Amino acid sequence: MGAEALPAEDAPHVLLVDDDTRLAALAGRYLAEQGFRVTRAASAAEARARLRAMEFDLLVLDVMMPGENGLELTHSLRGERAPTTPILLLTARDTPEDILAGFEAGADDYLGKPFDPRVLVARLRAMLRRAHPTAASAAPVQLGEAVFDAGRGELAGPASRVRLTGAELALLSALAARPHEIFSREMLAAALGLDDVNERAIDVQVTRLRRKIEPDPREPRFLQTVRGKGYVLKPGP
Repeated sequence: MGAEALPAEDAPHVLLVDDDTRLAALAGRYLAEQGFRVTRAASAAEARARLRAMEFDLLVLDVMMPGENGLELTHSLRGERAPTTPILLLTARDTPEDILAGFEAGADDYLGKPFDPRVLVARLRAMLRRAHPTAASAAPVQLGEAVFDAGRGELAGPASRVRLTGAELALLSALAARPHEIFSREMLAAALGLDDVNERAIDVQVTRLRRKIEPDPREPRFLQTVRGKGYVLKPGP
C-alpha cells in the first residue's frame, strides 16, 4: 500500500482504509484526479501505522473489515490519534440501525456501497467545509466558562481549546448563528449535510455535542430540547 500521485503539497490528504484493494485503488485514483492526496491502507493496523507517520485532513473507513472493523476503529480514533479529523464510513449495510451505530462511534458521515465516486468527492468536500469554516457566521457566544467563535471554528474553555469533530462544529455553528431559535431535526440534518437520516441520528450528534459544552449533559443548560419541535441554543454565563 502507499500514497497515490500527489496533486499538490497543500491538497487535502485523505486516508482511505478498505481491505478491498481493487475498490480502494479505483477510488484513490479518482480522488487524486479530483485534487486530493490519497494514502491507502488495507486494515485498521495499517491505518494506525499511517496515522503515526502522517497527518490527514479526512479519513474514509470501510466498516466491514476483518479484525478490527471500521466502527471499532472510529470509536478508538476519536479518543486517540484523530479526535477531530472528519471521518466518513463506507458501508454495504446502510439500515438506520447501521447508520446510527456509525454516528454513535463518532463518524461525521456515511456512504453506502456501491457508491458513485462523484458522490464520495462531494461528501468529502462538504466535510472539509464544515470542519474549516472560512468566515464568521455569528458573533461569539458564551457557554458558561467556554466561548464559541464560529468564524474561527473554535470552542475555547477556561484553560484550553475544546476539540470538536467536523459534525460537532457544523452543528454548533448552525445553532450559534441563530441563538434562541428552535431548530427542527430536519434543519439540523441539513446543517450537517445529511439526507435521508432518521431523527435518532441527529439526537446522537446532539448528545455528543452536549458532552463538550454542558457542565452536566444530563441536565443541559445551553443546548436544550424543545419537546415535539427540536433543539435550541441558549447561550449564557
